[in-house]
Amino acid sequence: MRQLTREDYEILLAFRTSLRRFLRWSQAEARAVGLTPAQHELLLAIKGHRGVQGPAVGDLAGYLLLRRHSTVELVDRAVAAGLVERRGDDIDGRVTRVRLTSDGEKRLIRLAPAHLDELQNLAPVLDQLVAHWASPGRA
Repeated sequence: MRQLTREDYEILLAFRTSLRRFLRWSQAEARAVGLTPAQHELLLAIKGHRGVQGPAVGDLAGYLLLRRHSTVELVDRAVAAGLVERRGDDIDGRVTRVRLTSDGEKRLIRLAPAHLDELQNLAPVLDQLVAHWASPGRA
């Protein structure tokens, strides 16, 4: 293992600080449209899921890095808030799919553009990190 330099630590700090700022900003934005940060992440996981049908609870648990029962509780609260709804799988009746309601969709639409813009602010830090670690002689 090679010895890390002061610059390595400075870049790691800049990256971590940028991530924390983004997350704090994102949490405030979610609250501004009446969502908890966890609800915002859930809505994004549902909308961003690839596939014809909505995600199953297991898919959502994987996206959110939560245990299945914690994901079920989050979905339960989102259903109660009118943000999502459950429906059976078209092929396998044992599987429950989750999809956004119109209210959940509207709130996510309010948040997404600003989040994409804010990610552009992270790009220079990420570019610097990648360029630093990809430079010759870094192995």
